[in-house]
Amino acid sequence: MAQASGMLGNGSKAVKVHHLIKAPENTPESVRRRESWDATEPATVYKTPEIMPDGTHCTAATVIFRTRGCVWWWKSGCTFCGYFNDVRDDVTAEDLFAQWEEAKRRLDDFEGCSMVKVYTSGTFFEDRENPPEWQDVILRETHERGLHLVVEAQAQMCTPEKIAWVAERHPGCTVAIGLEAYDDTVLRFHVNKGFSTKQWHRSVEMLKDNNLRVKTYLIFKPPFMSEGDALRLTTKWVTEVAPYSDDISVNPMNIQRRTVVDRLYRNREYRPPWLWSLVDMLEITHADTTGANARMIVHPTAGGKLRGAHNCGKCDEDVVAAIERYSVSADLRELEGLDCDCKQVWRVEIDNDLTLPVPLGTGSDRRGLPTDLLRAP
Repeated sequence: MAQASGMLGNGSKAVKVHHLIKAPENTPESVRRRESWDATEPATVYKTPEIMPDGTHCTAATVIFRTRGCVWWWKSGCTFCGYFNDVRDDVTAEDLFAQWEEAKRRLDDFEGCSMVKVYTSGTFFEDRENPPEWQDVILRETHERGLHLVVEAQAQMCTPEKIAWVAERHPGCTVAIGLEAYDDTVLRFHVNKGFSTKQWHRSVEMLKDNNLRVKTYLIFKPPFMSEGDALRLTTKWVTEVAPYSDDISVNPMNIQRRTVVDRLYRNREYRPPWLWSLVDMLEITHADTTGANARMIVHPTAGGKLRGAHNCGKCDEDVVAAIERYSVSADLRELEGLDCDCKQVWRVEIDNDLTLPVPLGTGSDRRGLPTDLLRAP
């Protein structure tokens, strides 16, 4: 009887699973790290080649603000997102205005730029995350200066009132929504996203009704997924979301510290995607995305490094460069002539993943006895 009662617990207070998963980011060391950041300076700023909505090439300025972070992170958080490493709990409206002025100073007041991407480690127009008066200034100032604006949002944070408010202040701007997977099962169990595909469709309808542009983020190879399934599913998702999107940005997984994916990676139970998978996906989906008039974007963060999408090391630089060029030109000729001995290794892994009953994949970084891997749930 005592043994049975022990299996049911000892009467202590229950602990939510997400608190256990989030433990590393709540340690004193992690908190000290976040509080060490200067709240009056943005996390980072830089310029990149880009394409305007009308297809003309331009230079875009990117500003990543140091904010209070994402409302969803406060409650639970996505399995792969490490943006909480760059936030401060005590950021004020005055701090954010100071960051905006510092960003303009570092970027020469956006000299030569036609586009500004504003990232806040969450939803730009979420009032609990960012002061409305600050949102108002960013929207109005970029519009008045003729700068196309790109902001990010969670689908469940999009309300008719707020979207209309955004559209009034910066007509035609782009709202990028981190859908990650066009699959409710993957959203729930692989990504822990906090919303469904149905909510994403509602947010897209709101944006379209207000003449705002839709950018859809998808993630390539979330945790607990094989390379073969990542290629098969992401290719399918790209085709399915293309008719609803002006831009599709596929983000190959990069390992951000203190995340669930980071734990798996450090335990050698997860490998970031192969660059060959990204090339294959671009070639397969090219006709569907161009046919839907949706621009396809892949910028492999940490591409060629062990914590980012990579191949064998010898060919990584050339393959990353070709993928980056395709994201600007949308020309399949950018991907021609790419080859390496490791491509055959990648192809065997894909074939095995899609043939053998090993749900988490057959890649070399899957540790354990082969018999145990075959039984993996």
